[in-house]
Amino acid sequence: MKKENTGEPKQSFRQKYRLQSDTLTFKWMTNFVFTSSALLLLIFVIFAVAMKNYYYNSVQMKLQSAHNSMVDEYFASVNKDEESFVRGAETFAKSFSDKDVIEVWVIDNNANPVASSSGADVSNRNDEMPDYFGAIESSEDSAVWRGKNAYGEKIMACTYLLDKYHNNTAVRYMISLEYVDNQLEGLYFYGVLVCIAVIALILFSGMYFIRSIINPVTKMRDATMKYAKGDFSFEMDDFGSTELRELGDSINYMISEIKDADKMKNDFISTISHELRTPLTAIKGWGETLLQMGQTDEELMKKGMNVIIGESQRLTELVEELLDFSRIQNGALKMRIETIDILAELDETVFVFRDRAKREGKELSYNAPDEPAPMPGDANRITQVFSNILDNALKYTQEGGKISVLATIEEDNNLVITITDTGCGISEEDLPKVKEKFYKTNNTVRGSGIGLAVADEIIRQHNGKLDIYSVLGKGTSVKITLPIDKSEYSKEKELNNVE
Repeated sequence: MKKENTGEPKQSFRQKYRLQSDTLTFKWMTNFVFTSSALLLLIFVIFAVAMKNYYYNSVQMKLQSAHNSMVDEYFASVNKDEESFVRGAETFAKSFSDKDVIEVWVIDNNANPVASSSGADVSNRNDEMPDYFGAIESSEDSAVWRGKNAYGEKIMACTYLLDKYHNNTAVRYMISLEYVDNQLEGLYFYGVLVCIAVIALILFSGMYFIRSIINPVTKMRDATMKYAKGDFSFEMDDFGSTELRELGDSINYMISEIKDADKMKNDFISTISHELRTPLTAIKGWGETLLQMGQTDEELMKKGMNVIIGESQRLTELVEELLDFSRIQNGALKMRIETIDILAELDETVFVFRDRAKREGKELSYNAPDEPAPMPGDANRITQVFSNILDNALKYTQEGGKISVLATIEEDNNLVITITDTGCGISEEDLPKVKEKFYKTNNTVRGSGIGLAVADEIIRQHNGKLDIYSVLGKGTSVKITLPIDKSEYSKEKELNNVE
């Protein structure tokens, strides 16, 4: 049956979906797709860089683990004359255990390779060795380099000097990066496929959005034009202006929340990723070791379980710190206020840390008045502050160092607690920032960087002050000032006398 011609022209795809360049639909499609594609590209670049760093760092750790104290001990026993050194180098290279994965060279003091674990003659090789010369200039007597060898193969090399025994002689460890790069190319390929799939999904969802959202809005516009002409036959029950306004407000609120969450996420990732990776690596490593070993070695089993428990506790403490920080950010850090004896809480905390200080070979001294220091406060939170500061003092103090805790009650009814250490100290530039969230002056020491921010907030909510004084290379002093109320002690004493 032939359809009747209504006289209306057939709509094209662009007309059907309102994709003219001056329409909101067209602008939304182009801007959204472009922005989404740019964001996906950024995520892909971050992913690619992160994976490359991860794989290359793993290779570097493999190279660094190949060099241990046994190498130094071996070459310490080799005579310093050239012939003896060459013979010793050849013996060492031939006996190298990881030669199927890592190639090792021994280099003399003229920067010439004299022995190789591959058994090949490397004396005439013209390979670049920036890592060797970098190790000579480095204060750590070692250096790492990535590049291509004389055969054009991409490698990573790590050189360790043997200056202690032979001037500018070195051991050079090399590993091929071809396999790693192939793995990375595979990951990149799948990453590109995912990005393409996401962009396609965005396009299809955009078309759905046009049909389900933009078209009703267009109909509402057409309806208002009809209303302006006096035609009230069109119903607007499905998309009233109030709901659209509320939707706009909701979207604005959502975007604001997403931005805040994204910023917090970036701060969290940049500061905490290393702190999470270290204990997780230890737990995973020991878990795999214990799983492979079974129950054949009870002592090793006990040691591994202690490591797993300790690292799990470390993760728990880190999570608790993050939760406290989140509560502070949201204004939800609650205090259970009751009358407490601050010095009693300090006594218990110092008692716990005294054993740790002894185990670590550090001296912890404590001096406090033999009288109570009552005040309204949260005992657990106050103990958290003391623990955090003592933990920092021990972490940043070397073995043989001293930590002193001094408490005094001043005439203005303020309790002043001073915790001083002989650690590495803090520079004048870093000192004003140490109480900021996620700020760390020394990234080689474990910690989330939010402990002092939490401690400062707890003390502030107890109407006190937390001040930090430090001299770089000499030590740090943390001064906590809290108002105490001796009348509380008098009331308690009177009640005891009545009883």
